[in-house]
Amino acid sequence: MWIYRDLTKLLSQNNDLIQIINGPRQCGKTSLIIHLGQDFIEASLDDPGLRELAESDPELFLNQFGDKNIFIDEVQYAPNLFPSLKRRIDLHKRNGKPLKTIYRLTGSNQILMDKNVKESLAGRASFFELNTLTVKEILASQNIPIQQILFQGGWPELYAYPERDAKKYLDDYINSYIEKDIVLSAGIQKRREFLKFLKLLAGRTGEILDMASLGRESGVDSNTIKDWISVLEKMHIISLVSPFSTNLSKRLVKSPKVYFWDTGLACRLQGWTSASPIITSPQQGHLFENLVFCELAKLNLNHQLGWNIYHWRSRDGEEVDFLIEMGPDQFLFIEAKVSPPKKQQDHSKFPEIKKVFKDKVPQRFICHQEGSQVIGDKIPIAFLGTWCQQTY
Repeated sequence: MWIYRDLTKLLSQNNDLIQIINGPRQCGKTSLIIHLGQDFIEASLDDPGLRELAESDPELFLNQFGDKNIFIDEVQYAPNLFPSLKRRIDLHKRNGKPLKTIYRLTGSNQILMDKNVKESLAGRASFFELNTLTVKEILASQNIPIQQILFQGGWPELYAYPERDAKKYLDDYINSYIEKDIVLSAGIQKRREFLKFLKLLAGRTGEILDMASLGRESGVDSNTIKDWISVLEKMHIISLVSPFSTNLSKRLVKSPKVYFWDTGLACRLQGWTSASPIITSPQQGHLFENLVFCELAKLNLNHQLGWNIYHWRSRDGEEVDFLIEMGPDQFLFIEAKVSPPKKQQDHSKFPEIKKVFKDKVPQRFICHQEGSQVIGDKIPIAFLGTWCQQTY
């Protein structure tokens, strides 16, 4: 079953000669490109034979496709291919040929991609990021409880084949991609400590990042934790949300909050084996907040909106989950609550918020778990993506 991806529109409208789609393994990059059109010949460098040819003789590898458009999957495995692509693109431009996409490249290992792409294809390619499915994309294709989406995350295969066991799928993903691919490509030596760190980090999703504490509990120093955090960011596993800061807001807490790009990974690393027990657990609130972050951040990527997403927390206890900067002097507060509160604080009276925004205090909305319609300032997460697009 094909699930429509919001990134489809951007890719279809873009005519740059090379399109590069980055994102973690199994997030749907290959399926998306195949569904964009049948005029691209696929060459996956997961195939050892093709990988060897692309690396040892890139010109021969490209020549075998003639004048056909090429989709090269997992292109990071053949760094010698990039100079040949560069020469062909430059020749295409010099010959005055029509401007249309002739190469689509995907990569799931951003560490390896960064080493090769930035030097060879700078200024010659358009870059796109794809992550797992949004709540909006999932619910457009099927009716499934939000709590189940929170538990199994947005992995397309779990929705295309609902008979698959989510726990086993996530276990296999953690074992194959995170424990092996990431550890090897980043040169991580302390594998056991790294896995312990991952589980600890998952347990703190939605919280202020404390590297010193993570280091003590993982058995490594804070510099190692800093390196590991950087690796997970590059590999699209986690994202750090910085506090909003201006010259007028020096009293705001300066540490970022940490979120996983997919709640399924966070849930499984926390040890959950099904959706129902999460409902009564202390982690429910933070996991739902993570799901709201995923919806906002993926909406931003899929439509290249250029938003900046911050959190707001002052030393005096003022706290709002997300502050979205949508443009110059255009801000929006969004609070994540599993169930909307009957009575909420008037954030416009918070001293630091008043000090920073004066008479232009941003509107505040509550994003909650269940519901079928937007009522006032309360937005069900099922409609968050659509509501943001229509309203802003």
